[in-house]
Amino acid sequence: MENKDWRQRLYVMVFQADTLAGRRFDTALLLIIMCSLVVVVLDSINSIHRDYADLLAYIEWGFTLVFAIEYGLRLYCSPKPLRYAFSFYGLVDLLAIVPGILAIYYSDAQYLLIIRIIRMLRIFRILKLRPYLSQANYLLSALRGSKQKIIVFLVSVSTLVTVFGSLMYVVEGPENGFTSIPVSIYWAIVTLTTVGFGDIVPKTVLGQVISAMVMITGYSIIAVPTGIFTAELANAMRGEQLKHDCPTCKKNTHEQSASFCSRCGNALFTKNV
Repeated sequence: MENKDWRQRLYVMVFQADTLAGRRFDTALLLIIMCSLVVVVLDSINSIHRDYADLLAYIEWGFTLVFAIEYGLRLYCSPKPLRYAFSFYGLVDLLAIVPGILAIYYSDAQYLLIIRIIRMLRIFRILKLRPYLSQANYLLSALRGSKQKIIVFLVSVSTLVTVFGSLMYVVEGPENGFTSIPVSIYWAIVTLTTVGFGDIVPKTVLGQVISAMVMITGYSIIAVPTGIFTAELANAMRGEQLKHDCPTCKKNTHEQSASFCSRCGNALFTKNV
């Protein structure tokens, strides 16, 4: 019975972020994760790696041991160990350990330790941000609503860059850096998105005219997906608002574009002053 009580207390501390012990445990865990990431970042600097490689390796092995013990404790106190092991956080916790073990045999594997930053997702549990995460439903609804429009937009843009890239390959040719159609398409993508690396530039007058057309086209269409998503996001938020009853007659079904109740004529939305 005493062992069961101790295991229950351990479960509360490790898994329950709403308790004081759980918050302290997760806060300490996040600090350790951040320190581990700092060690990995420092080890990537040549001058520091040259002078302190062994020390940093020992520190990282210490972090790996701490994470391994933590993972073992979670498996031990979890009512359903296999369910935890194959859950999202369980797999992330396992991935936090594996690179450290691989680094013992493969030195380059230590840079995979940066994936521990995924464990920082636990901060949502600590700060009790789950109620705010429900707002992500608006974004998901907007993405689902705008999926087909954005796909059509991407297909259209892909067609444009293919046409412009092929045209530039014919106009400029390999002698001016447009060595193939894929390279020319790469130039068209860079130019259309207004990034402009400058590694490939047109030399002929006709090529420069086409470049100007591509750049103007890029400025004119770059806001299209943003507008599509914003419109769908507004519709999603408005649809959520329309789930509420009419403040006057309590009617609960209205058209999506309605601003006034069809039964009593009163405004469905009130402005907050």
